[in-house]
Amino acid sequence: MRRTLNVIRLQLINRQTFVWVPLIILASAVVISVLIYAMIPGDAPKYGGGGQAPLWYFFAIGLSAMTLTFPFSQAMSVTRREFFIGTLLTAILGSALLGLLFLLGGAIELATNGYGVNGWVFHLPWLWEAGPLGAFVVYFTLALFFFVVGFTGATIYKSWGPMVLTIVGVALALLLVGVVFLVTRLELWGDVWLGILDLGAVGLALWGLVVVAVLSAVSFLAFRRATP
Repeated sequence: MRRTLNVIRLQLINRQTFVWVPLIILASAVVISVLIYAMIPGDAPKYGGGGQAPLWYFFAIGLSAMTLTFPFSQAMSVTRREFFIGTLLTAILGSALLGLLFLLGGAIELATNGYGVNGWVFHLPWLWEAGPLGAFVVYFTLALFFFVVGFTGATIYKSWGPMVLTIVGVALALLLVGVVFLVTRLELWGDVWLGILDLGAVGLALWGLVVVAVLSAVSFLAFRRATP
């Protein structure tokens, strides 16, 4: 357990990675979004996706957590299992922190009526329909999902090289195109959208956690072959 905690400390040695860079990205996205909202005439609510910017950065964090930190950890006599668990716990903590920041942003928007211009970056109605706790689950899941996707991709790369990573990426893209083709051919888009609306944002987030668990299992199995 102590060495697992040491992995968390190792991942957090550079506070810029999990703290300052996400904060800078988030603050910049908010400022740019508010400036754009202020230029739009009319009093109608203005919604945007600027808040997703730090979520994409978590994909890069997942990549670097494997490619940059893993080789160094092997010099600390840390087992692969301890490194994997410690890194995943770090991602969970970082995702929870980002979720709390999004809740704080939503509260500020409510208190200021959308920064005084009726513009909303965090408090998006569909994401908040289940209340603050539901919104937290959504934001937490999104951040953790992007991290695990990046970490899994980096693990496959370190285990089998760029060829296998490319094949996996192409296979997933073909699978997605095939699903879209079948849904379109069978004219099921109406049912798909109804299903999404019935699930709601929280329901989709909970299914997202299932996907995160599956990807984590895949990366753990691949991690056994990874070379520093």
